[in-house]
Amino acid sequence: MKFILTLPVLLFIFSCGTYRPATETSNNAYPYATDTLITQSLFSDRSASISEENIQRLLDGNYKLPAKLRVAVVRLENNASRRYSWNDEDLLKTQQSYLDSFTAKLRQSPRVQKVNIVPEIVLSKTPGFTQLREAAVRLQSDIVIVYSITSDIYSRYKVFSSPDLKAFATTQLILLDVRTGMVPFSTIVTKDQLSKKTRSELDNSQAMARVQQEAVLLSIEESGRQLLDFLKMD
Repeated sequence: MKFILTLPVLLFIFSCGTYRPATETSNNAYPYATDTLITQSLFSDRSASISEENIQRLLDGNYKLPAKLRVAVVRLENNASRRYSWNDEDLLKTQQSYLDSFTAKLRQSPRVQKVNIVPEIVLSKTPGFTQLREAAVRLQSDIVIVYSITSDIYSRYKVFSSPDLKAFATTQLILLDVRTGMVPFSTIVTKDQLSKKTRSELDNSQAMARVQQEAVLLSIEESGRQLLDFLKMD
């Protein structure tokens, strides 16, 4: 009789210790976890240059460029462009042709009122956003167009004909708003060009320089087109 009376009590105690409501475990791999909406950084970054409050304002706020733009243009030099031993005159002419292509493209936009070229002497070799903004302010520019060009070339030799020369060029470009420090537009464009040495070219080095320049101009043309499309939409 004692055993019969004790068994129901033991079963009751055991069930109380192991039972969990079905609503806590259904469709939830972690029964005691609750959904928490994260709205700001949970990491402590003492070197951050933007406060948590301003990060939220930038992400949640609206942004628009001025209707009329004064543009400063900055070219970041890449040592890869000096791979082939052109003389200084050819190098300077080539770099100037790239800059002229950018400025000509910018002037096609009715929003662009003035284009200023930022001299190298007012910038370090690797300028940061603060230095870019300060340089643009000195030129009374609303935005800064920063671009960098890298290019390379290879030859595929053939036994009974002149070699194929193929060049690759990549143009990286950003638009920096001087007032807000925002970068509302950026693009990376890679183009290639295939050609052969012409009869008027004395050696392969001249042909390589020409093909490489053609590839660069193609990448500049495309990145400039994308920038103009952005200025139309903004």
